[in-house]
Amino acid sequence: MKFNTIGVIAKPQAESARQTLQTLFEFLKHKKCNVIVDDHLPDTINTDSFVKASREEIGERCDLAIVVGGDGTILNAVRSLSHAHVPIVGINVGRLGFLADISPDNLEHSLDEILKGSYSEEQRFLLEMQVVRDNEVIFEGDAFNDVVIHIRDVARMIEFETRINDEFVNHQRADGIVISTPTGSTAYALSAGGPILHATLDAITLVPISPHTLSSRPLVIDADSLIDVMVCNTKEGIAQATCDGHLSMDVHVGDHIKVKRKAENITLLHPKKHNYFEILRAKLHWSEHS
Repeated sequence: MKFNTIGVIAKPQAESARQTLQTLFEFLKHKKCNVIVDDHLPDTINTDSFVKASREEIGERCDLAIVVGGDGTILNAVRSLSHAHVPIVGINVGRLGFLADISPDNLEHSLDEILKGSYSEEQRFLLEMQVVRDNEVIFEGDAFNDVVIHIRDVARMIEFETRINDEFVNHQRADGIVISTPTGSTAYALSAGGPILHATLDAITLVPISPHTLSSRPLVIDADSLIDVMVCNTKEGIAQATCDGHLSMDVHVGDHIKVKRKAENITLLHPKKHNYFEILRAKLHWSEHS
């Protein structure tokens, strides 16, 4: 695939991000690429006066989106570009990330290979979440990592009932539940005791958070399943449904939180020698000797 027009998305508050952006802009100018930058990027960073556009326009006009930042910046970019079919490359300027896997030190070599067509490609899916109250959809959101249902401000239990494809699964008391994509299996779901899923699996995990009974265990289901969680009791706290820890909606007793796979996938591009297990080893400190 030939990349003629390239969008650049970043969260340039950190000095390291600013320096990386300048290196990236010099590289793209040298390669004579058409560049469109996110309209949230300040002019003090966009000193080359590249065309600025909204995320929607970047999705429509670009062949490739380069995201400079950490995994949080990529999560934000993915949600805003999920309507488009533009592939995404992540340049990591924070701690080692699962999604942003190109080092600034290796930026020019890695991007040069990708622009030449030498890369590996992964299809990842997102989740669609709806909050339904009295048979009316009152909130919608997308999640690349996870949908979390929990009490908003305090550590209180929530009671909820889960159905999958209209079949009753269980009634639980817990601090909440994480409904995760394979991408998100190394995020909140992992800290709640869930399994690590390979990023390209067609599966969704349901992981209870601090369940009241030891028999409550993570559940892995087919990615095409329809999940329906009904809030039964919030013990006087305010419950909330959250997408990727960012988009949130307060939910009431009797509300249904419906989650399913989003129709449109997102494409992530990696350097040719990208190794998912190598990232797991580095991020999770596997194989270290004490």
